[in-house]
Amino acid sequence: MPSFDVVCEANMVELKNAVEQANKEISTRFDFKGSDARIEQKDVELTAYADDDFKMGQLRDVLVGKLAKRGVDVRFLEDGKLEKIGGDKLKQTIKIKKGVSGDLAKKIVRQIKDSKMKVQASIQGDAVRVTGAKRDDLQAVMAMLRKDVSDAPLDFNNFRD
Repeated sequence: MPSFDVVCEANMVELKNAVEQANKEISTRFDFKGSDARIEQKDVELTAYADDDFKMGQLRDVLVGKLAKRGVDVRFLEDGKLEKIGGDKLKQTIKIKKGVSGDLAKKIVRQIKDSKMKVQASIQGDAVRVTGAKRDDLQAVMAMLRKDVSDAPLDFNNFRD
């Protein structure tokens, strides 16, 4: 039976490249001269360091611009709270969403069932598996989910015939 998985995961290679490009631009920009502004990446977490609120906003703008150029959706980023670290310096952790959350998975399954298409959807950990008798039905489900679900950047993989 044909099937595919609905997942929500960023391209980590492109994300790493975007962070490196953002750090390179920050090191050469005039408004960051003499400042300790930078972005560090550890697996699925980014940490942004800046001297003040304004520079933190500029740092975030540079990062978002680089992510957009690399084709990484900004909805993968989940901002943490700003923390003061020594003096006027600020630190912010930005988590990278990975996997379809439980609420979103339930919403996707409900939407597929309400559409009355001849497919079955089931939650498989941090993905939603959709199976059906025909490829055309599965492609119609993909089109419907692309159009209707705007909460998170969905991706479809593991398509089997």
